[in-house]
Amino acid sequence: MVMTVSAAAQAAGVSIKAIRLWEAKGLVPPVPRTEAGYRLFTEDDVELLRFIRHAKLLNFSLDEIREILDMRRGYCAPCGRVAAILDAHIAKVDHAIMELHRRRRWLADALATAHECNHQSEDRVVGQIIKKAAAPN
Repeated sequence: MVMTVSAAAQAAGVSIKAIRLWEAKGLVPPVPRTEAGYRLFTEDDVELLRFIRHAKLLNFSLDEIREILDMRRGYCAPCGRVAAILDAHIAKVDHAIMELHRRRRWLADALATAHECNHQSEDRVVGQIIKKAAAPN
């Protein structure tokens, strides 16, 4: 089955703009065109668009996706490279989680300071809260 870019975009769950970008970046190979210049996509093309969308959902960069696609097109199993990329992304997420936990502790400490300082002047309280919240633990 052959479809237009809008039908392919809808079937893959992506925007036409994303398809144009992915074509320009070399992730999606050129597709045949009608005499009027309309691009014609096959179900295989839609599967490729879905693959790219799923990889983007996993936070893969376009360069990483292109590398994986090039490996697949060269009949080289990209599983090892995919695993390495996923390991790197997991490490980034773990680091971000640790940073968020640290910030949460700072905020909780600032809140405790705010509760402790109810009886002091407002300017002094605000200064203490901000100073304590900004100080690394």
